[in-house]
Amino acid sequence: MEPILLHILGCGSAKPTTHHLPSAQILEMRGKYFMIDCGEGVQTTMQKMGLSMLKIGHIFITHMHGDHVFGLPGLISTMGLLGRTAQLHIHAPQEMEDFLNCILKMFCEGMEYEVLFHAIDTKQHCIIYEDRSVEVWSLPLHHRVPCAGFLFKEKQALPHIRREMIDAFNIPISQINNIKAGASWTTEDGTFIPNERLTFPAEPARSYAYCSDTRYTPRLAEMIQGVDLLYHEATFPHEMLTQAQKTMHSTSIEAAMMAKSAGAAKLLIGHYSARIKNESPLLKEAKSVFPNTILAQEGVKIRI
Repeated sequence: MEPILLHILGCGSAKPTTHHLPSAQILEMRGKYFMIDCGEGVQTTMQKMGLSMLKIGHIFITHMHGDHVFGLPGLISTMGLLGRTAQLHIHAPQEMEDFLNCILKMFCEGMEYEVLFHAIDTKQHCIIYEDRSVEVWSLPLHHRVPCAGFLFKEKQALPHIRREMIDAFNIPISQINNIKAGASWTTEDGTFIPNERLTFPAEPARSYAYCSDTRYTPRLAEMIQGVDLLYHEATFPHEMLTQAQKTMHSTSIEAAMMAKSAGAAKLLIGHYSARIKNESPLLKEAKSVFPNTILAQEGVKIRI
């Protein structure tokens, strides 16, 4: 099974600090790079982590707040300087289009590659991107401006064929794909071999949900049930619940409650307030509700 890797480029909130950069991640799936949010500092962190900017095919932006988009002008420009020719797809709320057009007009004229914009309906839970190996679903979030999270779902691979059965029953190579797709086999002497004897299941498909920025929204749990890794913002400790509600963010306890309700395998918390100098209390709070919780940190690579 090919690894799915999550690279943390930034996990702070409203402003960059000496401790954290604003929100940005790269999800690496089957050789593809999907960028999620694009706060300041992404180019520097990618270079430190040995990640190629030219491998990014799609960028998913949650909402139009600076800590999630201010890295985009520089990134798009640098890709042009590096000689990019492949199209770049940007998926974001409709409000992003004017900002993107301004970037392209002011700083990126004459580039040899095309930037394509895809508007997201932030009120809908639906597929917004699909290829042979992955589906990406929008997740309606509850923030001060239109905002959507993202659910990345690996497509289930076909069953594996048992190598010894190929030899035992003289199955031609031309029939292997049919058997993987569910066909049984009949030998030359008429013996019927059911598909379940010929194959064994592939590894379960994996999934990753990204929920930032949002108030605690219980209905989200239904949309991400059974997710392997959940990233949920934990901007504040629970003692600052009033502030979290006022700014339409979540606390560490609320992030843990979401992971528990969703039946997630693991919780990753981030989007820390600049007021937070030590995230250990946030982790302790979250673990009190959902033990399998970890902290996001710049430069960290997480295997899903």
